[in-house]
Amino acid sequence: MEKDALADVESVDRQSSGPQAFLDAATSSSDQRLRELGYRSEFRRDMSLFGVLGISFCAIGILTGMSSAFQTGLFSGGPLGLFWGWNICSLFMLLIALSLAEICSAYPTMGGLYFWVCKMKPETPVLGFCTGWIYSIAMVFTGTSGNLSVALYLASLAEVGQGRTLTRVEVAAIAWGVNIASGIINTIGTKAIGGMSSFNLWWTLGGTIVLVVTLLVKAPTKNSAAFVFTDYENFTGWQSRGFVVLLGFLQAVYTLEGCETAAQVAEEAKRAEILAPLAVVGSIVGSWIIGLAYMLALLFSVQSIASVQATAFAIPIAQLYYDAVGQKLTLMCLTVVALAQFMAAVTAFTASSRLFYALARDNAFPMKCKYMALNRYQAPYWGVWTSVLVGCIISCAYIGSTVAFNAILSSAAIAVMLSYLQPIIIRVFWPSTSLQERGPFSLGRWSWAVNFTSFLFTVFICVLFILPTAHPTDALNMNYAIVAIGAVILLVGFCWLVWGRFRFKGPVKTVTPGEDDDGELEKSRI
Repeated sequence: MEKDALADVESVDRQSSGPQAFLDAATSSSDQRLRELGYRSEFRRDMSLFGVLGISFCAIGILTGMSSAFQTGLFSGGPLGLFWGWNICSLFMLLIALSLAEICSAYPTMGGLYFWVCKMKPETPVLGFCTGWIYSIAMVFTGTSGNLSVALYLASLAEVGQGRTLTRVEVAAIAWGVNIASGIINTIGTKAIGGMSSFNLWWTLGGTIVLVVTLLVKAPTKNSAAFVFTDYENFTGWQSRGFVVLLGFLQAVYTLEGCETAAQVAEEAKRAEILAPLAVVGSIVGSWIIGLAYMLALLFSVQSIASVQATAFAIPIAQLYYDAVGQKLTLMCLTVVALAQFMAAVTAFTASSRLFYALARDNAFPMKCKYMALNRYQAPYWGVWTSVLVGCIISCAYIGSTVAFNAILSSAAIAVMLSYLQPIIIRVFWPSTSLQERGPFSLGRWSWAVNFTSFLFTVFICVLFILPTAHPTDALNMNYAIVAIGAVILLVGFCWLVWGRFRFKGPVKTVTPGEDDDGELEKSRI
């Protein structure tokens, strides 16, 4: 990053104690950049560095992603795959974050990935349309998955604390309640989300310390370093050691998705062209470190992998905690993770509602006036409650078939990676024309190399996500993610053919050069 950008960041970081004039200048600068991109500022810029960074931390949900998907790596490669997979995938996800941050700095708008594709490839509007729709669907599915995970954590709390096993109907009903609670919080608006995301930063740091210390102090037997770094486990049925370890990589990628969420609140952040890209990159770096500490604590403390594999608890990691720290401390640990999971799910609906707003603003989504409507809390409430409604409907699928439900949610992880792929492909194959306006965060001469490496890794992960994870493969253990993501792509393609190609031509300017946010011509400044 350039030296003047670093100076700006230092100034922004001191904004809480600086004069009001500086705050006004930072806001004015961000609004001016937004006007240059063709949009009138519609949101109050209430988010600081911690608020924007917290949004990405919430979306990544390092404690929750690691806890919910830990068994995936534990059964596919064991500690060997988990440790090395985490570090390898974190490095490549950091490269992806750098690629996205560079674009975000140039185009700090809430459309995020969708707007970047439209801006860099304006002659092909179908790319922007499909990116926006696929990514917004992914965010709704991600929020739905998170809210169901909250319900499963609550079910595990009931199982550990009272010995009572909840039915699928009861779990789905709890998921409904959590979906609705997420909608209510998002309806309150920017200040509530910004405050919650800032709190999540400290909750994640404090929660990680509590979980790590609890595990390492209370576990009756500590595993050796040889076990943690070299032990290989295989519960998949596949014979290829390399392929099994690669399947364990999915746990790391699933956990680390979400860094780009900071871009979805760029129009609500002060000095967004600096803070948003910093949040994109910083959330990956922080998650890498925090996740590594938490993972090592889990690996040193796990008492029996076979016990975790055979658990009857709704969330398998509850068994790991129960074996290592006992009933009472397991309840505490699950509560810490459940609250973090809830905050992560809330921010997914924050992202989806802003995406609906951005798409509607550009005629890429129906019912434009309604999805652009803001309530007195500055929240795009139609997008929020559309996300809640879809989440509740999908949660009902859990009652009938966990296989179908898991397929729908697995497609969300692939959809996010496919959405990452679109702007990165443009930067790789059209490097000289795709990003003519660079922001303060720039990769310089390393830009193409970083983007090309990110491109290769993203393609590799998208293929890995759809491969069968168990052998022999049958109707119950087949990876139906390919079916679900195929259905999403067909749906988006159908919407483009019958509606989008007649309505969407690219971003629609809401303000012309020289015009202020109230629609009046700005006075020239000397």
